[in-house]
Amino acid sequence: MFKEMIPPFAISLMFFTFIFLMAEMLKVINMVVNYNVGVSSVLLILAYSTPYFLTFVIPMSIMMGILLTFLRLSGDNELIALKTSGVSIYEMLPPVILFCLLGCLLTLFMTVYGMPWGRIAVKKLIYKAVSSNLEIGLKDRTFNDSFKDVMLYVNKINPKTKELQDIFIEDKRTRNLIITVVSPKGKLISAPDKQLFILMLYNGTTYQIDLKNKSANFIDFETYEIRLDINKTVSHSKQQGKHRKEMSLDELQQYLKTRIQRDVSYYNALMEFHQKFSIPVSCFALGLLAVPLGIQSRSSKRSYGLVLGLASFLLYYLLLSVGLVFGETGIYPPVIGMWFPNMFMGGLGLYLLIKTANERQLKIDPVAGLIKRIRFLLTRRYKKV
Repeated sequence: MFKEMIPPFAISLMFFTFIFLMAEMLKVINMVVNYNVGVSSVLLILAYSTPYFLTFVIPMSIMMGILLTFLRLSGDNELIALKTSGVSIYEMLPPVILFCLLGCLLTLFMTVYGMPWGRIAVKKLIYKAVSSNLEIGLKDRTFNDSFKDVMLYVNKINPKTKELQDIFIEDKRTRNLIITVVSPKGKLISAPDKQLFILMLYNGTTYQIDLKNKSANFIDFETYEIRLDINKTVSHSKQQGKHRKEMSLDELQQYLKTRIQRDVSYYNALMEFHQKFSIPVSCFALGLLAVPLGIQSRSSKRSYGLVLGLASFLLYYLLLSVGLVFGETGIYPPVIGMWFPNMFMGGLGLYLLIKTANERQLKIDPVAGLIKRIRFLLTRRYKKV
């Protein structure tokens, strides 16, 4: 039975990882097409992002592996043969528990070590890409505050000529002086060896406000030069500290101990700490639920059992999302929001397992009928269109 779970688990793992990576590809494909970022850099970004996806994909794949195994055993009447040989459902649980334990340990490794390492590696790779091609960090119609004390807004960027159109800049690098620059056209000139970029602006206007003398003036220009230092940008980001998802377990604990104010940042860090353990434990809760769903779906088509499995995981993720929303505001303790989905899904799985072991039929057929009815209505509407 343990060997039976491995192939569907591996297939589910590859399939769901592929789906998550395709969603991430939509973000990075623009870098390859428009900004000539190397394919190797894009592949590295996807590889470094994989640990974050696996924290959710592994529990889902564990559940699907167990569910598909019991669906096959139930559909081929092998479970009936086992029962008539004196093997109860509870005696079938040890391989399931072992399988869930391995998934839990693998997910725990991803949440504690893999995800922080991956996010830090992605950030370093993006810094390297920005240092060689600043245009990647710029987006159309978006305020960019990557540079310290400089706010940059570009209405449109020509990906081929790298020409910037309709530029707005607020420069506060000079003490007691705010410089606002408006220009219809500009261009970035890079000096990678000096970690420096020069933004050349043409036919614009500068507005200067002296806060100390309380005076203001403006100057029209034909050309205007602004120097942007990448090193200052990177060091400024480092000074802001790590994001909670980039912190190790020890760093999170130290942050929670030293944080005096109980604000949103504190609750988010506390939820991140509990999430590192609650998500791995979900392998047991979802795996336990998959056993009765797989056994009781024999009277229905196997596809309905798969739908129920996916719906169960979506329910778990929905409960987890609700816990994140209410936990960050401090409405109830974050520990409840992070662990309640496991308790609910695990309790539901234990209840259904006991009913199944006592040979009590679960009411899956009405659910299967409802799914069949919805599919029939959607198919008929599609044919009419």
